[in-house]
Amino acid sequence: MAFPSSRPDRDILRGVLRHRAFRALTLGRSLTFFGNSMAPVVLAFAVLDLGGSAVDVGFVVGARSVSSVLLLLFGGLLADRLPRALVLQGAAASAALVQTGVGLAVLADRAPIGVLLVLSVVQGAVAAVSVPASAALLPRTVPPGELRPANALSRMGINTGMIAGTSLGGLLAAVAGPGWGMVLDGVAFLGAAAAYRLAGRVLAGRAAAPSPATTAEVLDPATAAGTAERARPWQDMRQGWREFASRTWVWVVVLQFFVVNAVSAGGIQVLGPAVADATFGRTAWGFVLATQMAGALVGGLLVARSRSRHALRIGVAVVALDALPLVALAESADLALLLMAMFANGIALEQFSVAWDLSLQENVPQETLARVYSYDALGSTLALPLGEMAAGPLAERFGVRPTLLCGVGLVLLVTAGALGSSQVRGLTAGGPVPDEGAAERAAV
Repeated sequence: MAFPSSRPDRDILRGVLRHRAFRALTLGRSLTFFGNSMAPVVLAFAVLDLGGSAVDVGFVVGARSVSSVLLLLFGGLLADRLPRALVLQGAAASAALVQTGVGLAVLADRAPIGVLLVLSVVQGAVAAVSVPASAALLPRTVPPGELRPANALSRMGINTGMIAGTSLGGLLAAVAGPGWGMVLDGVAFLGAAAAYRLAGRVLAGRAAAPSPATTAEVLDPATAAGTAERARPWQDMRQGWREFASRTWVWVVVLQFFVVNAVSAGGIQVLGPAVADATFGRTAWGFVLATQMAGALVGGLLVARSRSRHALRIGVAVVALDALPLVALAESADLALLLMAMFANGIALEQFSVAWDLSLQENVPQETLARVYSYDALGSTLALPLGEMAAGPLAERFGVRPTLLCGVGLVLLVTAGALGSSQVRGLTAGGPVPDEGAAERAAV
């Protein structure tokens, strides 16, 4: 459906920026993703500087994912029960305090691996709370008619933050040391907390004389949804699980990404820094990671022009390109080849992400969409610590190259398996697949 406006697209995008709350939220999200992208890079090199092995890197980086997994569903419930700007402000301020403190300890040579482990846990908690809260707050910062360009601009800010975070992480680790990277991370989270505070103040000011239907939505989402309904969170989650499990194409793709995310997390986040240290260096590794995000920006422009009806089939198929960076690392390929592999992987990642969001939004009822998203995110995130913690021991037992090539085989295998589902192949952008659980739910 075309965006309802008579102005050119360029003017629409520019017009969204006139909303102070949106500008503040977008800045806060960009800084948060900047910090979250830099964190695993500087953490990994900090562990290596302390004499840690690939196994130690896996446990420290993996602790962040474990924390995120454990708090993901809680983060969504918290964002529904409290003012979301306040939740975001508290999470960012906590991250700034811990990140800066640990960074100063690293600079003073007083930060053992155990302290880095605690920092990793805090980072995971912040990510678990921030992602659902910021995504849910965005619709309250712009009028409904400007929601589409607002999401587009916000995504551009997030990708820019991720590119800057990954590239600066490797650069600072090489030039100044991981401690300075952690301090800069703390400054970024402090800026995010200030931006979220501004967004909350603007929304509170708007609610001073609102329409009766929007007062509670701006100030307290829990009140808007109804206290009685919020008193039954486990029943809500069970209903979301039924919607998730009744659609074969949903859980098949989530299962595919469970494996793909585990392989990529272990290969890129754990074994990648070790390979970089032994070959082309830390600075180049930061740019290798940033190249993936640059590919995602280009991929977003390409997929925006696509009119394919089988978006999910194409998106699932191009996930096979996740194997390219693993092959390049396993074969100690030229740096230019690795950069091209990561760039292609970024394009494929954005192609899938847009196709997946579109498929869920068109085929899952709006009243249960957020809960289906939460199970999707839980399944994808749960794989990260498993991959990160398994990569080091496997590489020590079998070697880095065989471990990476085994990951390549797994990515190709599960992608072929997902494409074997007739629902995945047949789902179209304009029409839903048959709901296998409809009859069962109707009987209940």
